[in-house]
Amino acid sequence: MNNEKITILCSTVDRASQNIKEHLLSLRDWKTIDIKAIDWSELTAVYENEKYRIIEIDQHHIYQDKIDKKMDSCGFNTNLIIVASKHKSADGRAVLTTHFTGNPNNADFGGRDRELSVPAPSIMRPILMNMKELDQRSGYEINMESTHHGPSDVKTPMVYAEIGSGEEQWSDPEAGELVARSILEAKEEDTPIAIGIGGGHYASRQTKLILETYITFGHNFPDYQLENIDKDMVLQAFVKSNADFVYFDRKSMQSKMREKFTRIIDELGYLLLRENEIREMKGIPWKLFLEIRSMSEKLCPNGRFRISDAFRADMERNSNHPHDETAMPEIVTEAISEKLLQQCITCDKNSTIKMLDILAPIYLEKDNGIISNFIMGFADNIKIAMQDITNECIKILKEHYAIKYIPEDNILHISDEQFSPELARNMGIPPGPMYGKLARKESIVIDGRTIGPEMVHVRKIKTIPLSNAVDIT
Repeated sequence: MNNEKITILCSTVDRASQNIKEHLLSLRDWKTIDIKAIDWSELTAVYENEKYRIIEIDQHHIYQDKIDKKMDSCGFNTNLIIVASKHKSADGRAVLTTHFTGNPNNADFGGRDRELSVPAPSIMRPILMNMKELDQRSGYEINMESTHHGPSDVKTPMVYAEIGSGEEQWSDPEAGELVARSILEAKEEDTPIAIGIGGGHYASRQTKLILETYITFGHNFPDYQLENIDKDMVLQAFVKSNADFVYFDRKSMQSKMREKFTRIIDELGYLLLRENEIREMKGIPWKLFLEIRSMSEKLCPNGRFRISDAFRADMERNSNHPHDETAMPEIVTEAISEKLLQQCITCDKNSTIKMLDILAPIYLEKDNGIISNFIMGFADNIKIAMQDITNECIKILKEHYAIKYIPEDNILHISDEQFSPELARNMGIPPGPMYGKLARKESIVIDGRTIGPEMVHVRKIKTIPLSNAVDIT
C-alpha cells in the first residue's frame, strides 16, 4: 500500500467532487482498500488501481494544509494530487475549470497568508485540453482560474479540476463524466511553464494560450490582486512553479502595474515573453526558441521574429520529436539586399510578406515594424532559401518595373516612368485634380490642348546591388 500513485482527492461534503468520484469509479477497475487500521479520522474511503489512488475525506479540501504529509504517513505515497472539486460563483455559469491554490494576500478560505502551494503545470494543461476536446455538446465554458484559496502548505504538486458554478452543474452527470475522463486520460507533458500576471479571476487570455499554443502556466495573479503582489511573491510563484518565463496580460493591466512588474521581473532576471513570441514557439524546442530569440534581439533590438511553417517542418524532420531538446541544429544568419527587399515592400508589401512567410525560415521585424533584411535558418539550407527569396523578390519587381540584370556585377537595374510635377508646371498645368489624372496615366484637356501622360512622365532608373547570385531566367 506504500507504492507511489497519482492521488485524486475527493470530499463527501462537495457535491461536484462526489459526482466526479462516481464516474471515476465507473470508468476504471478499482480495488477498495481497507482503512480500518489507518490513523486518519477524516478518511472515509480509498480506492486504487495500477496508476491512480482515490482518497475520500469527510472535510472540505481547501482547509487541508499538509495533506500530502498525511498521505505519506498513512502509506499513501504520491507525487501528484488532483483535487476533484466544485467551483462556486454568483453568476451561476456552466464552467469547467482548473487552477492552483495559494493566498497572494490574506488567507480567507484556507491555507496561510501570503503562501502558495506547489502547482502541477505539467498535468494542468492536459486536463484543460481534455476538457475542451471532450466538451463537444454540453456547452460548458473551459477556463483556467487564477490562484486562490487553500490549501497552501502542500509540497507535492497539486491541481484542482472543477465543475461550476451551482447545484445544477455540480450534479450534472455529463459534467461529472467529462471531468473524470479529463483526469484519467491526462498525461503529464514537458512544456515551457509561465507564471501569469494580470487578467481576471477567469484567466481568459492565459487559457487561450494554453489551448492554442504549446505552453502551460503555474501560478497566475489577477488584476484585483496586483496591489498585494511584491517581489517576494513573484519569486515564490516562479520558484514553486518551476517556471521558465513570465507572461503579462497587458491589455488588462494598468500602466503603473505594467511598470511595477516589469521592474520586478528585470530585478529578478526573469524572461518576459509577449503573446506574439509565445505563439511563434509552436513546434520549436524551448532551448532552440531561446537561441532564436537571443539572435533576433541582437539583430533587431526590441523587434520581433517570424518563424515559418517551413522551418517548423524542417525542425520536425531534424528531430525525433518536435520538442526534443537534444536536437539542436545550428542556426545561422544571412542578409538579403536591403535595397531589393525594401523596393519590393514599397511596391507590393502584401505579396512580399506572403513570400517571406513561405520561403524565409525565420525573418525579422524591427521595433518600428519595418521588415529587416536579416534571414535566419538552418545552416544546411539557408543558402537555398536566400536564393529563392531573391528570385521571388525579382519576380515581384517584374510586375511593376522593367528590369535588367548584370550578372558580372550582381546588380539589378529597375526602371519605370514617374509623373513629373515640374514638367506639368512647365506646361502650364496647375496643381490639383489634373495632376492625379496624369499620374494615373490619363490624358487631360486644358485650354484646348490635350496633354498625354507621356508628356509629363520621366523614366527613372534605380540600381540595386544583390547580395546573392540569382537566376532570373
